[in-house]
Amino acid sequence: MLELNWKPLRSCLTAGLVAAAAVATLVPVAPTWAQTRTLPDFTDLVEQVGPSVVNIRTLEKAKPSAGGSADEQMLEFFKRFGIPVPPNMPRVPRPDRGQPDEDQPRGVGSGFILTADGFVMTNAHVVEGADEVLVTLADKREFKAKIIGADKRSDVAVVKIEATGLPAVKIGDINRLKVGEWVMAIGSPFGLENTVTAGIVSAKQRDTGDYLPFIQTDVAINPGNSGGPLINMRGEVVGINSQIYSRSGGFQGISFAIPIDEAARVSDQLRSSGRVTRGRIGVQIDQVTKDVAESIGLGKAQGALVRGVESGAPAEKAGIEAGDIIIKFDGKPIEKSSDLPRMVGNVKPGTKAVVTVFRRGASKDLSVTIGEVEPEKPARKASGPEPKAPAVGAAQALGLVVSEVSDAQKKELKIKGGVKVDTAEAAASRAGLREGDVIVAIANSEVTSVKEFEAALAKIDKTKAINVLFRRGEWAQYALIRPAR
Repeated sequence: MLELNWKPLRSCLTAGLVAAAAVATLVPVAPTWAQTRTLPDFTDLVEQVGPSVVNIRTLEKAKPSAGGSADEQMLEFFKRFGIPVPPNMPRVPRPDRGQPDEDQPRGVGSGFILTADGFVMTNAHVVEGADEVLVTLADKREFKAKIIGADKRSDVAVVKIEATGLPAVKIGDINRLKVGEWVMAIGSPFGLENTVTAGIVSAKQRDTGDYLPFIQTDVAINPGNSGGPLINMRGEVVGINSQIYSRSGGFQGISFAIPIDEAARVSDQLRSSGRVTRGRIGVQIDQVTKDVAESIGLGKAQGALVRGVESGAPAEKAGIEAGDIIIKFDGKPIEKSSDLPRMVGNVKPGTKAVVTVFRRGASKDLSVTIGEVEPEKPARKASGPEPKAPAVGAAQALGLVVSEVSDAQKKELKIKGGVKVDTAEAAASRAGLREGDVIVAIANSEVTSVKEFEAALAKIDKTKAINVLFRRGEWAQYALIRPAR
């Protein structure tokens, strides 16, 4: 009878199980982000937010014209591109010359209900120039709307319809919005009401205007979507669809939305007073380049370069000068020049604020009383030719011939002194200087005369780039004169 030795067999089995367990623990587990995900389902969002989205049509008094009406042009557009004509598209006959007061369609857009008592938000360009505004709800009820106010700078408008118990939208937190997250739009592209499109947030803080850091998305937005909401996956409105980048007039993968926090701030003012007030200090600004920042000792490229200061403006009264770099406003850092008008614009006129400027290698705090935005004043031209007293010496090595600035030009430009460029060649020309410019500082040293200019230039290492602050008319800017190689 054959006997089996179970002891070594059990040992082998035990060892195998241990080894198998060890191998099992070494198998890597796919991270959460790498696991397969299904595409989002937007059906619940559409049911939730859809009733809050409206179609907006605008009418204007028809004027006698031999050309086709806007309605005819739209029909021709649909015909040319094979797009089905919307069943609810208004058919308005061309007005006869004897009927100049008949209303005809002017445009179509979208909007969304802000409050249950009938306030609706849309784009300013949707209602601009309209004699009559018609708002159609998702349940097909139509109302004549009153324009409460429109702000062209932000492209936000608020209209009011006489209705109650309306489904208002939820306002989202723009700070929680992340690049790459899914978003949805509902609107009326080409008059096709309640059209839903979806995509992702492509970027934030896109600078396409003075007062708005736009949200960029790849959501399909077309003419007629303007004023409609951009909605996150929580069913909250995070933006107003406002612009598209297009060479053809149709969607090309890039669209822009106004952040809802900015729009809400404008909406509050429109609803309370019918207009928007913004702060201003009266400066013309530009970006600070990396080369300039390094050459003047600022370190990194930050802040807003003051190219000009308006006469009598709050900035001038506070002591801000052309050539200053504003690096902070009320303690908040200015990362790029476009930050400044937004920060100042959000401050109530008459409020005092502290502006930190970087001047001649050092920082300085100045107190400024915020003014109110007003139409821009045209820049004055520099004075005509002045008698020349050409300078010679170190300046010529840089391709410069300079002379004294006349008292009349000093008064016009509001400067203490400087030197006038009579000739700019070689290195000076390559740096962007030209005849008629006035150099007010070189290598962070202020100059008031040709003698001071030559003295300052003589001390500079001319094997390195030299920063020059100059005026061209009322505008100030920096140039870097680089040695020839």
